Amino acid sequence: MSSSIKRRLSFIIGSLLTLDSLWLLSLDKIHLGIILPLIIGIGLMLYALCFNRIQSFIQRTQLRQTLWCCAWAGFFLWLSTLVIFFSYLLYSIQQSNTVQPASAVIILGSGIEQGRPSPTLKQRLDVGAAYAKQYPETLLVMTGGLGFKEQITEAAVMSEYLQQQHHIDPSRILLEAKSTSTEENLRNAQPLLAQQHISLQQPIVIVTSDFHIVRAKAIAQHQGYQQILTPSAPTPLYIRYNSWLREYFAFISGWVFQEY
Repeated sequence: MSSSIKRRLSFIIGSLLTLDSLWLLSLDKIHLGIILPLIIGIGLMLYALCFNRIQSFIQRTQLRQTLWCCAWAGFFLWLSTLVIFFSYLLYSIQQSNTVQPASAVIILGSGIEQGRPSPTLKQRLDVGAAYAKQYPETLLVMTGGLGFKEQITEAAVMSEYLQQQHHIDPSRILLEAKSTSTEENLRNAQPLLAQQHISLQQPIVIVTSDFHIVRAKAIAQHQGYQQILTPSAPTPLYIRYNSWLREYFAFISGWVFQEY
């Protein structure tokens, strides 16, 4: 590949990554799946703009050339693991199961914005509501505590949405309003289920986003949930792949900290 093509490709890809991340940041969304593409994008743009200087610096010694090649090899190796993970997520989404009765539905939180469910959380709530209407005897557990700068818990916002938008009877809704992570969501939901005489051996639906199915199911199994049903809530396209990238690191983190 010629030097001019490398520069153009680097600048175009870098610009797209940077603009996408800046736009999402302007929407008050911030997590590793947004910050990392921003860093990579700025790096690629600087590489394109300073291409000749960088090449001149690298070519001065054999050691620098070797280190430069190793750095690019490491980067593309990481990209290959990311592609494998994304492919596994797609496979898991296609294998998600839903159509059978369960004792309870646990809807995992995904953030609120100005006192309302985020677009990702709305998708989860809509999927959970559709299941609840299909099986009107099933109880629903809303999960999520008090977020930063919020005056109302995520669980309460979720409950209000289901009642107002889907006309779900509030007597069917249980609130788990203390958790701040998937692991806490599922662990803190257990006493609520027990109070309703629902054991972890019974079928339980865990509603979450498509990208989150693998990790949520693994955590639930680690905590003792036996019959897990996992409907897949689609992730809004504008933040889909940023969320998948964030999940890549969250999955590794969960393994390191023995969440599953």
